[in-house]
Amino acid sequence: MSVDTETPGRARPEPIKAVPVRHPGRWLAVAVIAVLTAMFVHMLVTNKAFNWAFMVDEMFRPPIVDGLRGTILLLVTSMLIGVGLGIVIAIMRLSENPILRGVSWVYTWFFRAVPRLVLAILFGNLGILWARIEFGLPFDRQIGALFGIDNFEARLFGFSAVEILTGFVAGMLALGLSEAAYMAEIVRAGIQSVDEGQTEAAQALGLSRGQILRRIVLPQAMRVIVPPTGNETIAMLKDTSLVAFVPVSMELFFQLKAVGNRTFQVFPMLVAATLWYLVLTSVLLVGQHYLERRFGRGFGRSAEAKSTLQGFGVWGRNTGGAGGV
Repeated sequence: MSVDTETPGRARPEPIKAVPVRHPGRWLAVAVIAVLTAMFVHMLVTNKAFNWAFMVDEMFRPPIVDGLRGTILLLVTSMLIGVGLGIVIAIMRLSENPILRGVSWVYTWFFRAVPRLVLAILFGNLGILWARIEFGLPFDRQIGALFGIDNFEARLFGFSAVEILTGFVAGMLALGLSEAAYMAEIVRAGIQSVDEGQTEAAQALGLSRGQILRRIVLPQAMRVIVPPTGNETIAMLKDTSLVAFVPVSMELFFQLKAVGNRTFQVFPMLVAATLWYLVLTSVLLVGQHYLERRFGRGFGRSAEAKSTLQGFGVWGRNTGGAGGV
């Protein structure tokens, strides 16, 4: 017995003649952008105010390269201070001790309220307060007076304030201490984003508070902390130019500005500063991308898709991963 699968009298439908949707507004926008781009490139090439030959020649001279090194050093040291101190302040803010919470709140309030330019100039003039910075027993003269000893001093060593509070150190402290206030809020948000059940489970396993923070909470919080930290690093790179007002001579913008004032070629040197900051920011963005990918493993849509493929035995087989057959 056979079954006829063909349906008599049913013809194949004709192919659909699709008419593409026209986008006249889109093409008009492309034409306008093309004209504006051509005008911008024409200005870059023909306007003599750029003085490209002079700018390229000066951008790589030793004073500018030294300023570039100083900017990178200032960025690294300020961010180290900011991140390290920010973690401490964030932990203090989450502490059950009200005094620690109060101190951390006052710190973040002060350094977030004062502009960094004002802080940089303020720290650059701290030498007015002290002629020397000394280490030893606090209130030594007052303690000596209580016991009837005149001019009692219990100071181990000291330095001249001019030698310690150089322009670079003042700028580094101003930027680093200010950054710590912002990083503290970022770290606090990252820690609070971790589910409380993770901490309770770790406590049930007998881990100490330090181990829980180091092994359980912070690794998961880094997924939230890294993106805003990358933005803060880029913002810090740009804010290093503020120390030119301290002044810090070993800094990129200071050196470019000095060359511009000396040669009366201010605008080409401003363009050179723009190009240098664009290059440095691009390098930081690449580093941020890889850091986010490193700490974002196992989260997001890509991780869900990978987990699904592993469930079907596809991901590991094609990529050579652990799930391969």
